[in-house]
Amino acid sequence: MSEVSADRTLRTGPGRLLVAVYAVFALAATARGSYQLATRFDEAPLAYGLSVLAGLIYLVAAVGLARAGRTSRVVALVSVSVEMIGVLVVGALSVLAAGAFPDDTVWSHFGSGYLFIPLVLPALGLWWILHVHRMDRDAARP
Repeated sequence: MSEVSADRTLRTGPGRLLVAVYAVFALAATARGSYQLATRFDEAPLAYGLSVLAGLIYLVAAVGLARAGRTSRVVALVSVSVEMIGVLVVGALSVLAAGAFPDDTVWSHFGSGYLFIPLVLPALGLWWILHVHRMDRDAARP
């Protein structure tokens, strides 16, 4: 099985849904954070900046999941891992040091403002990337 045809499986089945959700979150987080930075920068620049950063990470993850190839798979794995770390760190800090976040980010309180999708999404993304990697590796064995 060639590398390209094997890696296409990232964007098939549940992978298509992941790409769509990541694209929606990229648009939503980037647009919301950018608007807040432009109109209310002095209120909570850290929170709004983190929302924009989250949106950019979602965008990179969506592109990595949507494209075929080993490099795209690594990009997806790294971006989804960074997202998982971000939601866990920002989520914990927003609970333990609420004063540092006078306004919510996408990742505040582990994504509670977004029905906890920001917490579940990277877990599903990592599971899918690793599942597909194992399938491709097993298919390549003689």
